[in-house]
Amino acid sequence: MPTIHKLTALKVKNASKTVGDGGGLWLKVQSGGRRSWTFRYRFAGKAREIGIGSIADLPLGQARQVAADYRTLVARGTDPKAKRDAERLEKELERNRSRTFDQCIDSYLAARSSEWRNAKHRQQWRNTLRTYASPIFGHLPVAEVGINEVIRVLEPIWNTKTETATRVRQRIEAVLDWATVMQIRQGDNPARWKGNLSELLPTPTKVKKVKHHGAMPVRDMPTFMARLRELSSIAAMAMEFTILTAARTGEVIGATWDEIDLAAQTWTVPHERMKAGKQHVVPLPNRAIELLKLLPRFKETPYLFPGARTGRPISNMTMLKLLKQSLGYPDYTVHGFRSTFRDWAAEETNFPVRAVEYALAHQLKDKVEAAYQRSNLLEQRRELMHAWMLFLATDRLPEHTDSVTTAVVS
Repeated sequence: MPTIHKLTALKVKNASKTVGDGGGLWLKVQSGGRRSWTFRYRFAGKAREIGIGSIADLPLGQARQVAADYRTLVARGTDPKAKRDAERLEKELERNRSRTFDQCIDSYLAARSSEWRNAKHRQQWRNTLRTYASPIFGHLPVAEVGINEVIRVLEPIWNTKTETATRVRQRIEAVLDWATVMQIRQGDNPARWKGNLSELLPTPTKVKKVKHHGAMPVRDMPTFMARLRELSSIAAMAMEFTILTAARTGEVIGATWDEIDLAAQTWTVPHERMKAGKQHVVPLPNRAIELLKLLPRFKETPYLFPGARTGRPISNMTMLKLLKQSLGYPDYTVHGFRSTFRDWAAEETNFPVRAVEYALAHQLKDKVEAAYQRSNLLEQRRELMHAWMLFLATDRLPEHTDSVTTAVVS
């Protein structure tokens, strides 16, 4: 029988190298003098080792008891390391099961942090759940969130704030899906719509008709542009630039001079400022270049359209206020000009739909077509935007534009 209990407290204290106590218990001495206990054994024909703890936490007698327990496990056909790992995992899962829904919101957002376009979007995502879901079940362990809790959140706002309620439902579903994958909860997702909440709540589109951005009719655009060009404010120039490029308001507001290539007549919007998260190269028609050359440039700001606050661009309400109040078009929005551009391209030109969608920085719905479409159709889009510029510059009604657009397309 192997000799055990070879060590003494004094030998443990003075040990300068790894030594054994017998029975699989070893005192491991590492560089720097750090000492810890380890248990070595054979299981299923393989040599294995499991750490027991530091000598500062575990005296010799306690270490021997742990080693004795491990020898018993091995004799009974149980791997001590596998048993310990399983126990640790179960404890971790038990701790996770007690995590509240609010705690899971934070963990979910941290895990998906790279997907958020900006900090504001992330904060809006969080605030929506904090406002509506947290007061009802934010304090509950996420494993206990069921359909009754979800309904309590959604029912009061489903008919009055349908769009908001839909976002809340989707975000609750995302957090609960994450918790399920992380093994913090089990079972079906109570916030799932199809075959679940769809049986309890009316379809969102039938509750409240979706309100689209007010878009100016195509026939009114030339007259409107003539009025707009009579103004010389930064807001007016920003709006004209927005219309000429068919860009989103946020993309124009955040535009900086280093994104502009006057020689190539392009504006390159970086991926972090695009809705789809992909870099977008915008061909600039001649009038857009003229506007850029008219714009003042200040050392203290990088923006094309600086606001009243030093180092900041104009706000996202500046152009809208100009449109509704100064120009007197309360029924339209700046974003609606993108729809007007799309209507014009479809009704008045022969440009391919794909080129128009690229001009609007839309993602192709056909994934196969998108995968094979390597070109960004820049030159074709350059012709498209030039035709749009010519149309906007004429005071005549659209029926005269056939000669303009056809000449460009052909």
